[in-house]
Amino acid sequence: MDAEPSPDRFRELMLDEEPQFADVLSCVFGIQRHESNTYLALLDNPGSTVAELAEVVDRDRSNVNRSLSTLREKGLAERQRRLLDGGGHVYQYTATPLPEAKELLHETLDEWAAYVHDRIDEYGDGTGATGE
Repeated sequence: MDAEPSPDRFRELMLDEEPQFADVLSCVFGIQRHESNTYLALLDNPGSTVAELAEVVDRDRSNVNRSLSTLREKGLAERQRRLLDGGGHVYQYTATPLPEAKELLHETLDEWAAYVHDRIDEYGDGTGATGE
């Protein structure tokens, strides 16, 4: 999680009457909506290559590749190398299972809440009226 999480992401999520799971993923992990959609597509299509997933989400392969890199950085996807019979290799991607992703969401929110609680507790400790 970022050292200083942006409350704007969480404010937007709270103002939405019925946020979709992709909205929650985007908000909590600070990723783009298309990256959340890529994760959800990957859940339904484990072991996909970039080209296969690009067809599913109807996006350019380079965009899907960047989305997958972001998802891997956030712990939401894994990559495995598969050797091809004719030589060479291809990477296959699998989404982090939903129960594990939900746990990551909870942990990230807990970290953010602890950060906010620390800021509240620090207020008025001689740091000035603005807390700076």
